[in-house]
Amino acid sequence: MPNKLDKSFILVALDIHLDHMKTILVLGAGRSATSLITYLLGHASDGWKVRIGDYSLESAREKCPPQSSGEAFQFDIHNESQREQEIARAGIVISMLPARFHPLVATLCVQHSVNLVTASYVSDEMRALDADARKKGVTLLNECGLDPGIDHMSAMKVIDKIRHAGSQLIGFETFTGGLLAPDADQENPWEYKFTWNPRNVVLAGQGIVKFIQEEKSKYIPYHRLFRRTEQVHIPGYGYFEGYANRDSLKYLDVYGLRDIKTMYRGTFRRPGFCRAWNIFVQLGATDDTYEMEAVGDMTHRDFINSFLSYNPSDSVELKLAHYMGVDLDGPEMYRLKWAGMFDDTKIGLDNGTPAQLLEHILKKKWTLKEEDKDMIVMWHKFIYLENGVQKEINSTLIAVGDDSRSTAMSKTVGLPAGIAARLIMEGKIDQPGVQIPIKKEIYDPILQELAELGFNMTEQQVN
Repeated sequence: MPNKLDKSFILVALDIHLDHMKTILVLGAGRSATSLITYLLGHASDGWKVRIGDYSLESAREKCPPQSSGEAFQFDIHNESQREQEIARAGIVISMLPARFHPLVATLCVQHSVNLVTASYVSDEMRALDADARKKGVTLLNECGLDPGIDHMSAMKVIDKIRHAGSQLIGFETFTGGLLAPDADQENPWEYKFTWNPRNVVLAGQGIVKFIQEEKSKYIPYHRLFRRTEQVHIPGYGYFEGYANRDSLKYLDVYGLRDIKTMYRGTFRRPGFCRAWNIFVQLGATDDTYEMEAVGDMTHRDFINSFLSYNPSDSVELKLAHYMGVDLDGPEMYRLKWAGMFDDTKIGLDNGTPAQLLEHILKKKWTLKEEDKDMIVMWHKFIYLENGVQKEINSTLIAVGDDSRSTAMSKTVGLPAGIAARLIMEGKIDQPGVQIPIKKEIYDPILQELAELGFNMTEQQVN
């Protein structure tokens, strides 16, 4: 029989264990974590504790009001002992760190039997943890943000409905875009600002694009990507142009669509954006493979001129327009001028690759102002056969941010992850292993709560 000391030790250990089980650990307090943390703090009244760790203690504290049940602390992913200690004492981890760190976090989660949620794509390193996670009964839920995330869930809901009705899906196209709201910064001809990682925006599309169109495999090399666009009209919101994402084919097996005729995933921008962005691509200004020389003294104008041929009499504008085959007073040149690309302003970096310099220049005009509102647009197109008759469903999500902090991007990335974490903590989602939210048991309750919060897909049958 255990003595009183033994019983006391057991009770203390049990209390510590229960405390850990009720601790939600959020790693990373960047822009996309704002709405996530607000949601978690709002649901912490039942005894949960929310710990928010970021390399910048200031960033963590900004998102954790003093009177809340949250606790902000400085977190360094490279600190091995801190990393293990924090993960071991959590009931669930939500990693909003850069995607390259997720496997490191996930490995410790599996070792310590801690569930994990991320909004990032499943990497090969993450996938390799599946067997061990299943053995431990640990859920590693990835791709639970916006895109990937809400796109998976809303698509699978319709795909499952079509299949359940005995119909055959023959075409699926999907686009998502993070843009400026129609009434925000009306002088901005790009109708765009950075609402997520600027580096990822600058590097978007690099590599080979793959998709299927009418049973034919299609490929687009990077240097042609921004000239191969589609126009989509969404009633009430106007026209959008979409360019293809890198690899649509990897979701054929994930969605169970090996017999489909068309499979295309893309990104939305406003009309005219892609032709102007294509100038940066053709110049080589998005290259991230080498560092430029004499960056400390370089101006915006010097940056553009460095990619053009030498001519002692022609202006940078004239050389660029001639090289790219665009009108000197055309819309592409106007967008570049508005962005300050021809200004005699120092870039403000001492070194960097072309892509890093371009990002730094664009941040000066493409950073959200306090009053700016962003907009998320997601659009799915489903083509299917019902009793041999071809039919179409369009599904649309429009979300508008409140300001530069409470953005639509932050909400649509953070809320699905927060809802998923809460449902896992409550035992309402129990799916061990490496998962993405394509199972009805996962996507149904998340989509239902998102709809209650005002983020619902509108489905329309198209004649």
